[in-house]
Amino acid sequence: MGGAFVAAAVLARLGGRIGLPTIPLFILAGILLGPHTPGVVLVSDPHDLEMLSALGLVLLLFYLGLEFHIDDLKAGGRNMALAGGIYLALNVGAGLGFGFALGWGVSEALVLAGVLGFSSSAIVTKILVDTRRLGNPETKPILGIIVVEDVFIALYLAALQPILSGADSLSTALVDGGKAFGFLIALALVARYGTRVVGRLINTPDDEILTISFLGAAVLMAGVSEWFGVADAIGAFMVGLMLGSTTSGKRILKLVHPLRDAFGAIFFFVFGLSINPGDLPGVVWPVLIAVALTLSMNVISGITAARIYRFGAQPAANIATTLLARGEFALILATMAAAAGLDARLSPFIAGYVLLLAIMAPLAAKQSDWLARILPGGKSGGAGGDAGASGASVPERVSV
Repeated sequence: MGGAFVAAAVLARLGGRIGLPTIPLFILAGILLGPHTPGVVLVSDPHDLEMLSALGLVLLLFYLGLEFHIDDLKAGGRNMALAGGIYLALNVGAGLGFGFALGWGVSEALVLAGVLGFSSSAIVTKILVDTRRLGNPETKPILGIIVVEDVFIALYLAALQPILSGADSLSTALVDGGKAFGFLIALALVARYGTRVVGRLINTPDDEILTISFLGAAVLMAGVSEWFGVADAIGAFMVGLMLGSTTSGKRILKLVHPLRDAFGAIFFFVFGLSINPGDLPGVVWPVLIAVALTLSMNVISGITAARIYRFGAQPAANIATTLLARGEFALILATMAAAAGLDARLSPFIAGYVLLLAIMAPLAAKQSDWLARILPGGKSGGAGGDAGASGASVPERVSV
């Protein structure tokens, strides 16, 4: 574990000198020091750091919830649902069509629909933090799309699991889906009406006790969420959403910051440990086609979301590039596909696809102004940095 932290830090320092983002460097450290490459092997089994990796994901999404206030959900719920629904329709639909076009099988196509369809919450969060865009107006639709995705993921997994396991009981899938959806509704109600009570329970002048309290609440709710068939990350996000609106919210945001950075680095390091570069050459062309397809769908989704919110070309480019990365959910699907005995090409395909997009997304997000210049309206107002929203969103950006 110590070697993982040091290796990630060294590579991040070297990359920082030439302007590279940290995410692909942390992943690269995992690849180079994992069991699938020659030389020094720090961790022979990625499962040895599985709990630390899960904690990294939980803290990343908990932090995201702290930044994303209840008022944002209440004010823009309809637009978020519309933008998120369009994003899912385009990307999941493209993934399903791509899966059938490959001809690897129906179950494989359903898996690929999820792999190509859902963004990485962890990488999206890290990109927003690294590019300092958490206060940008277009961050609201980005986070809204992530929330819609996480809700849909719970239902998607509930429906996919019986298919992969060979179960023919529709009732089982419906029960699992209903349990997950009911739990999400309960979390939403607590976030909407129970913030004052939660604030009284969490509030304490002692930073040590406050840290233990919010960390315990985030991790516990993540575990409970998983038991109900909901992604652990969405449980942590909802806890952050509740606590961010309390009187202790600003203190929690400050206290969780170093924990988020440290364990987030481990998450991406473990992500790299699971990738075997030797398996990638046989699936190069499908990976490149899938990456091109995802890039196209994200650009269309970014333009559509920007129009829903009446933003300009630059915010559209920011939305498209920030949501580009695929990650933890794709790896979960790869594990499920391997356990179900599906086509052996799925695992290396998913690894190559996720790795390439994990590298591309942070780089593209930092240089999104290049994309903005070629989008509709980009020549007149898209190349102006992170500004570019129109109407009432500009004062909000300035006030932040």
